[in-house]
Amino acid sequence: MREGGSDVADDDSVREDWETVVKFATRRIIEESGHENSGVSRPLLVPMRFFWPYGGDRVFLTGSFTRWSDPIPMSPMEGCPTVFQVVWSLSPGYHQFKFYVDGEWRHDERQPFVNGNYGVVNTVYIARDLDAVSPSLGPEAPSRSNMDLDDVSIHPEPVPTISDADLEVSRHRIATFLSRHIAYELLPDSGKVIALDVNIAVKQAFHILHEQGIPVVPLWDSFKGQYVGVLSALDFILILRELGNHGSNLTEEELETHTISFWKEGKVQLSGQTDGNASSYPRRFVHAGPYDTLKDVALRILKSKVAMVPIIHSSQDGSFPQLLNLATLSEVLKCICRHFKHSPSSLPILQQPICSIPLGTWVPKIGESNGRPLAMLRPNASLGAALSLLIQADVSSIPIVDENDSLLDIYSRSDITTLAKDRAYAQIHLDEMSIHQALQLCQDANSFNGQRCQMCLRSDTLHKVMEQLANAGARRLVIVEAGSKRVEGIISLTDVFKFLLGV
Repeated sequence: MREGGSDVADDDSVREDWETVVKFATRRIIEESGHENSGVSRPLLVPMRFFWPYGGDRVFLTGSFTRWSDPIPMSPMEGCPTVFQVVWSLSPGYHQFKFYVDGEWRHDERQPFVNGNYGVVNTVYIARDLDAVSPSLGPEAPSRSNMDLDDVSIHPEPVPTISDADLEVSRHRIATFLSRHIAYELLPDSGKVIALDVNIAVKQAFHILHEQGIPVVPLWDSFKGQYVGVLSALDFILILRELGNHGSNLTEEELETHTISFWKEGKVQLSGQTDGNASSYPRRFVHAGPYDTLKDVALRILKSKVAMVPIIHSSQDGSFPQLLNLATLSEVLKCICRHFKHSPSSLPILQQPICSIPLGTWVPKIGESNGRPLAMLRPNASLGAALSLLIQADVSSIPIVDENDSLLDIYSRSDITTLAKDRAYAQIHLDEMSIHQALQLCQDANSFNGQRCQMCLRSDTLHKVMEQLANAGARRLVIVEAGSKRVEGIISLTDVFKFLLGV
């Protein structure tokens, strides 16, 4: 297939899975590196892994090593369907390549590229002395098998840096935009907002959270005639931990009849006794009005450490207040992305790779003594350990990793509402159920496949990360190493807004 042509294979067989591609690449290395009895000396071929991290339905690789024909199918990476990869063997020397994505020729602007006979093409150089390039992995690189190779011979480009002036300009323009727009603009054209009365039973409330698929719900007090707070997945976590405390007066039978108001009255005292951190669970009801600025909404969410704030309209005539919407940081971020979509150059920080800016929580490198460690757990850890870590580390989710720290799945606070189904909470012991078993309940599947994970690469730009986090339901991205999915860090919506607003 030559550039500009349309003869791309339509056979479904071109989408071979990862294992088949690796086996084929390995077989080709053996065949072309010279057999002992062949009497013919052939140049050693080096297996290279190519990536296309920008999504698509059908992605192919072609280049000088295929004589710009015979496109090589690329396969989506498990758990990260927007990243396509393939392993192909190249001889030492200089090569050019391009990607054929959904019928269009593309090149990756974040990899080395030049103008060639086939337009703008990416380039790669394979060193002849393989030992000379292996140290580029660095002392921190994990040990790998011969089948798990990365494109280590591609010379890394220097990470771009941003000046303090460009950073301040970007922050000023974002703050100005948020100050000129109000919460009313977050209201959808149609939809529903659920609220619960504080006098319904706790058990019933958590069944509603599970059935409606929501992690937070505002609370209405009919006696006071006003909204008084929210019920969240964190409440359910504290209740389950109290049920697991042998000295507790709160029994499963009482959970059937106790109201939300009964639980809320003792929650702060309980959290202070169990964790010594009652300030993490504020009693003050945080909300906003429809004419508050988007900047005010974002700052209230950040300072109060809540997932959302209800937008409530209180009329002057003394009538009942109206619950209009539940504002989240993802909705505010979507407004930012939409406004600056056609003028990205006005925000210099957007094209910065996330590894070059102080954003998120990263796995400490060898020798680093400072920095907040990234909380991770193995799938065989107990659910009780996961819930304790969620509270003690003050995080909303925990990456679940294998023995090589490769990402398997993620356990979030909101996953706890799954235990409301069929009264599962009354039939388990937190220290006996593993995270693996708990996540199987969340996924309603028989495999621990991690498809729910939202991931990104350290080379992704801030703009790309912001667009991913602006999607509904995406509250954090796990930063993984391409190919191995080894966890390198995590970025949350809170991290992004603290960076953008400089708070």
